[in-house]
Amino acid sequence: MSVVAGPAGPGRPAAPKTARLFLALWPDPGVRRRLHHLHVGWRWPPGAARVAANRLHLTLHFIGAVPRDRVAALAAALSRPVEPFTLALGQMSVWPGGVAVLEPRTASEVPRPLLQLREALAEALREQALPVETRAFRPHVTLARRAAGALPPPGATTIEWAVNGYVLVESVPGPGGGYQVLQNFKQYMEKNGY
Repeated sequence: MSVVAGPAGPGRPAAPKTARLFLALWPDPGVRRRLHHLHVGWRWPPGAARVAANRLHLTLHFIGAVPRDRVAALAAALSRPVEPFTLALGQMSVWPGGVAVLEPRTASEVPRPLLQLREALAEALREQALPVETRAFRPHVTLARRAAGALPPPGATTIEWAVNGYVLVESVPGPGGGYQVLQNFKQYMEKNGY
């Protein structure tokens, strides 16, 4: 489940003692293809940092640095039931600071089960003495950063995302890094009879 690094040696740095973690909705291949198709339809300014297709997701909670020896216990503590729901993403925006996103068109389109899941996970994080974001939750998929002046494709597009699980992800820094799913809670719950 967790990332295992080999021993340090000549030319090989020691494995970090902490893992940088977050909880997210992770698109299935069909949703990921639709997100990518929408993504390539934008007109991006020079220097825009577009998010790679395999990294597109919707963050539920950023956890931050957690000691590696706590990751397995934390993953077990974060298991919460999910009431399946459909998330409709149809508003393409560039937020202040140049972050290009895809989000629900209105706050009333944010499904109640999504808010309930996020709150249940916040409670689980608090029980583990981990911080919880205090800003209002604004669900979105980040498409690019440094994207001030980006233009979304013309016409209305809505991506329907059927959600029935979530994941714990490690953000691995440096060359060759990326995102590694440490625990898929849909599969975990199916396996354990939830």
